[in-house]
This record gives sequence, C-alpha cells and structure tokens, in this order.
Amino acid sequence: MVIKIAFTIIFLAVMIGVGLYTRKQASSVEGFVLGGRAVGPWLTAFAFGTSYFSAVVFVGYAGQFGWKYGLSSTWIGVGNAVIGSLLAWLLLGRRTKLMTQHIESRTMPDFFGTRFGDQGLRVAASIIAFVFLIPYTAGVYKGISTLFEMGFGIPYEYCVVVMAILTAVYVILGGYKATAMNDFIQGIIMLFGIVAVIIAVLNVQGGLAAAVEKLADMPADNDPTMNGGFASWFGPDPWGLLGVVVLTSLGTMGLPQMVGKFYSITDESAIKRGTVISTVFAFIVAGGCYFLGGFGRLFGMPPVLPNGKLAFDSIVPSMLVTLPDVLIALVVLLVLSASMSTLASLVLTSSSTMTLDLIYRDKKSLPGEVEEGEINDIVSEKVERRKVVVMRVLIMFFIAISLLIALNPPTFIAQLMGISWGALAGAFLAPFMLGLYSRRITRISVWACFVWGVGLTLVNMLVGNPINPINCGAIAMVGGFPVVWLVSLFTKQLPKQKVDYIFECYK
Repeated sequence: MVIKIAFTIIFLAVMIGVGLYTRKQASSVEGFVLGGRAVGPWLTAFAFGTSYFSAVVFVGYAGQFGWKYGLSSTWIGVGNAVIGSLLAWLLLGRRTKLMTQHIESRTMPDFFGTRFGDQGLRVAASIIAFVFLIPYTAGVYKGISTLFEMGFGIPYEYCVVVMAILTAVYVILGGYKATAMNDFIQGIIMLFGIVAVIIAVLNVQGGLAAAVEKLADMPADNDPTMNGGFASWFGPDPWGLLGVVVLTSLGTMGLPQMVGKFYSITDESAIKRGTVISTVFAFIVAGGCYFLGGFGRLFGMPPVLPNGKLAFDSIVPSMLVTLPDVLIALVVLLVLSASMSTLASLVLTSSSTMTLDLIYRDKKSLPGEVEEGEINDIVSEKVERRKVVVMRVLIMFFIAISLLIALNPPTFIAQLMGISWGALAGAFLAPFMLGLYSRRITRISVWACFVWGVGLTLVNMLVGNPINPINCGAIAMVGGFPVVWLVSLFTKQLPKQKVDYIFECYK
C-alpha cells in the first residue's frame, strides 16, 4: 500500500506542477484553448493518443469486448491505430490545421458556423458537444474509480470526487499547454505500463502459448459443444466485432476534443512526424489493451449485477488483483494517466465551446457573406481575460455535472461511450470531413446531419435500445456521409466567392 500511495502522490504532484509551470501561457484565449497554435509533434501526438485511450478502453471496452470476442478483440486496437490514428492524421491533420487557421476558427462549432456561414450551426454544434461529452466523461470517471477501488480499497464515491478536483486544478491553471505536457508524461507511463502488465498477466497463465491453448478449449456461450472461437482470428461474432471497430475507430474524426489537436500543432512538417508517433502509440496501447482483455475468461466469471447481467467492468480489475504491489501501482498509474488526460481534454473542449460559441460569439464575415452587426478586429485584452475566466468557471461546472452522473452511473461504461460517440461523431464527422475537402457541401446538409446523428441516437435510446448502442453509433457515423452528400445535391450552394476564399488556404 505504501508503494501504491507513494507512486500516486508523486504522479499527481507532477501533474499539478506542470499546471503551475504553464499558467503564464494560459492568460489569453489562444494560449488557453490552443497553446498558441505552437504545440510540437511529440506533444500533439501523445495528446491525441492519451485523449483517445482512457479507462473507458482499458477497463470498460477491453473487459467487455475481450469477454465477448476473445483474442479477436485485438482487431479493435488495430482498427484504432490504422483508422482512428493513421487515417485521421492523413485525412484531417494538414487540412484542419490550414483551414481553421485561415478562417480563424478555434473550435469545431466555430468551424461549422464560419465555414458554412451560419451562426445557428455554431450554436447547435456547441450545445450538442456540451450535452454529449458529459456521458463520456462520466464513463471515464467510472472506469478509473473501479480500478482505484480494487487497488486501494477506497470507496468509489471518494475516488470520483478526488479525480474531478485534481483534473480541474491542472486544467484551470495551465489550459491546453498544461494538458499537452501532462499528456506526454502520461503517455510514457501508458506505453511502459501496458507492456509490463501484459507480460505479468500472461506469466500467471503459464505464458502466451499456454494461455492461448486454455482459451481455445473454452466453449462458446451459445453452444457449449463448440470450442476454439475465443482463440480464432475473427472470434465468435465477426459482424458485431466490425461494429465496435467502426465506432471506436471512425469516431475520432468527428469528436471535437480529438480534432482540436490538429488546430494547435505548429506546422505541416510537424503533422508528418505526429502521424507516425501517434500511430505507433495507438498500436501499442490500444492493441495491448484489447489483447489483454481477450484473456479475461481465464480468470473466472465476473460478478453478476442485480439485473442478472455480468459486471463486465470488473473483468480487467479481477485479472490484475493478483499481481505484485509494484505492478498494481503501475496499473493504477497507467489507467490514471489515460483517464486524467482524457478528462482534461473533454472539460477543456466543453468549456471553450460554451464560452467561445455561445457566450462570447465573435461575429465573423468572409467574402460572400452579409455582415451581422459590428465586427471588432481587435479584441481588447480585458475581454480576452474575461473569456479565460468564464472558461475556467465552466470547467468546474462541466466537471460537477459529469460527477453527478458518475455517482449514479448506468450499468456499463461501454453504454455511456456508445451514446456519446454515436451522437457526436454521427452529427459532426461527415460535415466536418467533407467540409474540408468539397466545395459543394451546403448549409442545409450540415443541419440534416446534425438531426440524423443526434436523432438516431436519442430515438434508439428512448425506445429501449433495439439497436445495440455500439452498432447504432457506427450506423450514425457511416450514414452521415450519404445524408450530407444527397442533401447537398438538392439544396442551395454557398456563394462562390466565399467558398473560393476559404479554399485558398490549400494553394
């Protein structure tokens, strides 16, 4: 226990120290939200990766899908690396950096409002982002607190409260730069931690070959006479596995807290280096998490909840509880690192969106647009400081709301993430990506996609989830592309002068 407590205190002290060190760079809006648009490739790549993978993945998804699909769940991690990291950087990195800087966009809702000339889109997108980032945040709280309860014997309620306070402190102090620097430190811990944990867990089962052999001997859930499915290439349910890969991989391209990393990177050469770093990080961390979860069945049945369902979120903690204290301390730091980086990214995204896109909406005018009111080219230092203060207050507000949900959470972490990612990426992914590439995307098509992504998610949830939330989220994301494209064919195009000006940034 002394080892665990000492490691954790040192870790938390470093996080707060980074917040104090970077606080001077967080005095302006550009510094607080984007780190001055001068964050290097290593910090950006690690910020992308650590925001992507949290306790939701390590505890929730790795446990639930490892149990359901066995070793084939490793494909989820591979998909996260190839689609969610490599493809995201290749498709979005350069174009997002150039266009958002050209039109002076600081957030994803701001992008929609300026790119498509409709401030209503900006308001709607900010509300969608704020509302649906809350369940994701609650899922992160639940994952880390479950592990803390296992490792330290501390009640769940105390864990989530302490997590919330510590995250708020260093984000409020240092803004995005503090988050990025801490993400780098946390990412190093995650890389070493996942490798060490996999080796230790497999040793408990007699090594890799013995563990795979034991898994192959286990009967399928729906047919006790069928063995080998959990050790096969594509597992007992390939189509269900594909739905998870799509949701957890494609979704990153439509999430405000992920895309925002491209706004802040220094230049195009940094994007090339960041692409490689981020992809390697994802292969090790995500691939390792799901590979580890695939052996969950070898450690016995998880507890049964009052509703009769298995407690999937207890699977990974039960695999780790027999490890030596030093390794348990490392695991706690691993998941704490992953979770605090994700929480920091979520609360910073939510507070900046509410402040810049709802409370202090700067009116912009591009060629081909009608000016709305007076446009101030120079924002006073006093107003800038006021915006930063409001963002800091909203960080506390956002954390408080998500904390209330975390104290009375739904059954599974995966359910929280499915709802959040499905609505956000279902609404934002297609219009954002197509808006970077195509001149023909219309304002009405973006509204249509907002209605599609949020509507499908909410209707499915209200009628009792006839479509699994994971598959529903995947359908929302993929379906957004034909929605945007078809509506754009039959609705009024944006003024040519305005579109030409926006796309000048790529010349």
